[in-house]
Amino acid sequence: MSAPHSSAGLPRLHLLAAVLVMAVWGSNFVIIRIALDSFPPLLLAALRYTFAFFPAALFLPRPKVAWRNLATYGVLIGGGQFGLLFIAMKGHITPGLASLVVQTQVIFTILFSLILHKERVRLFQIVALALALAGLSVILTHTDGHTSPLGIALVIGAAISWSSGNMVSRAAGQINMLSYVVWASLFAIPPLFALAFATEGADAIVSSLAHAPLSAWAAVGWQSVGNTMFGYAMWGWLLSRHPSAQVAPLALLVPVFGMLSSTLILAEPMQVWKIMAAALVMGGLILSILWPRVAQRLAR
Repeated sequence: MSAPHSSAGLPRLHLLAAVLVMAVWGSNFVIIRIALDSFPPLLLAALRYTFAFFPAALFLPRPKVAWRNLATYGVLIGGGQFGLLFIAMKGHITPGLASLVVQTQVIFTILFSLILHKERVRLFQIVALALALAGLSVILTHTDGHTSPLGIALVIGAAISWSSGNMVSRAAGQINMLSYVVWASLFAIPPLFALAFATEGADAIVSSLAHAPLSAWAAVGWQSVGNTMFGYAMWGWLLSRHPSAQVAPLALLVPVFGMLSSTLILAEPMQVWKIMAAALVMGGLILSILWPRVAQRLAR
């Protein structure tokens, strides 16, 4: 007997798993901010993927997918998404806003899908992009000591890397996504460590490794096991079994969890302009994802 489906088209257990991933990813921005007090950003990213790969790779066989696919995903998600995101969150953007801006990956994922399938851009997609850009403009006009244009640009770069990684993981097909994420992590480690030593310096790296408290190492463990192995394996598994249009909208919950957890745990102020920016960005994302279904129903 088939699993019962939600109104969004996902089986209920799959929907619950997706929401849990969003809660993990959203609250993870707070954990990242805490870990960055002890580790330089690129070192933190390198440690995250080191412990995501080892020792799990000893127990999980390499997935039957081309090395090129694994390497591309590892570099895009490890080096691109999280390397840029961690740099941004080291004093260039608040955790709550980072969780919001990185969700522009939804629009980039849809745009990349349009380009790959050579579909024409439709009016609602232009309006959706305009709304998201308006929200980013609101953030840019309120930059201060906690959020800067550089931080926003870095997080947008992280979003582009994430959306590109989505395309790569979908091309891998229906495989064991935990094995896929673990083995792809191997290719994130060398560039992240190389960049860490080149830009952060050996002295800062050795000092942080020697003096990091247990809470910082616990944050690294959560990055590796909870956020990477569970989160990205489950997300990739859902994307490989359901259309992007059914799975992608759930990513809209990340900034909800992210902004709430940042406010509750780190006391990040929730000013009116942040609510306005969130409404514009989220409005654009919701329009880009849900309008085709609404239009289809209205046409019946």
